[in-house]
Amino acid sequence: MTVDSPAIGRTALHNVRVFDGHGLTEPTTVVIDGAVIGADAEGADRVDGQGAILLPGLIDAHVHLAGPESLDQLAAHGVTTALDMTTFPPEKLAALRNRPGTTDIRSAGTPIIGADGMHARLPGLAEHAVIRGPEQAEAMVAERAAAGSDYIKLVLEAPGEGGPDEAAAKAVVAAAHAKGLRVVAHAASLGAYTLALDVGVDVVTHIPSDGQLPAEDVRRMKSEGRVAAPTLVMMQGLATALGRLGFADSLASVATLHAAGVPILASSDANAEPGVPYQPPHGDSLHRELELLVTAGLTPVEALSAATTLPARYFGLSDRGAVAPGLRADLVLIDGDPLADIHATRAISRVWCGGIPHA
Repeated sequence: MTVDSPAIGRTALHNVRVFDGHGLTEPTTVVIDGAVIGADAEGADRVDGQGAILLPGLIDAHVHLAGPESLDQLAAHGVTTALDMTTFPPEKLAALRNRPGTTDIRSAGTPIIGADGMHARLPGLAEHAVIRGPEQAEAMVAERAAAGSDYIKLVLEAPGEGGPDEAAAKAVVAAAHAKGLRVVAHAASLGAYTLALDVGVDVVTHIPSDGQLPAEDVRRMKSEGRVAAPTLVMMQGLATALGRLGFADSLASVATLHAAGVPILASSDANAEPGVPYQPPHGDSLHRELELLVTAGLTPVEALSAATTLPARYFGLSDRGAVAPGLRADLVLIDGDPLADIHATRAISRVWCGGIPHA
């Protein structure tokens, strides 16, 4: 890759093939104009991409941030947007927002959980997160909205296993939707998955490993417009760490959801939480998730869309997810063709976060 004719403020990436959500374009020029993608290459720094492939910055639809180091790990692996599913207290979350030159985040902040589920045993979480009845829902959602939560995380368990009951969960969904907030439901078992549908959440994250999703739940996911964020890399890691069977069921359920036309979002559950049996590494694990999605039956184009256009669409991120003038200059230049081999997403040569090269 060669660079010539330096000029300040703008960069023109020449001779790059762009992933446009359907395939790869012919070699073209993409202009980075400050924080956004521009349209005029005249007078810009010139970078010869030598035919490399330019992807929109990748989006991981399920992470847990540990601190600023998490952002840099994500960015180094081309993940320029992370959808965080639990960070508290609000001061910790606020300190991770709007950091130039690294991964941009959205977050649920403090989740809403039941009194007796496994999440209530995580240090410091129970006193802030437990809902004990539907009458608490409106205040809890309002508190999270005031603290800057971009959506609500509702942790569901199968009925009787310690999560919020159906009435409380429905009240949370109603309160969130009244404020224009999406609801993401943790549902790692068959019973929790059905409950997530019953209470009307928007996105169901994880995929059960205690059996394959029943046909009725798959039908409802499609007909009711639900979105799946299956975290296959986490489900595989847990199965291995705990010596359990069931990952084949997880893969089969994702294949069935995909075949039914349910939107699938690439999601790793990357975390560094003490006591969690498996900790997918930030950044690297999203590439593994893409590989597992292809194993589950998605084409490489569909897997890339699951990490770009689809999470942008279903989380309302209208300024990113594609390479087009006016959008954020979140870009990943790779050596290799991920449409021929999804593993090529790992061959990253350069990353830009909001137009700033990530060191």
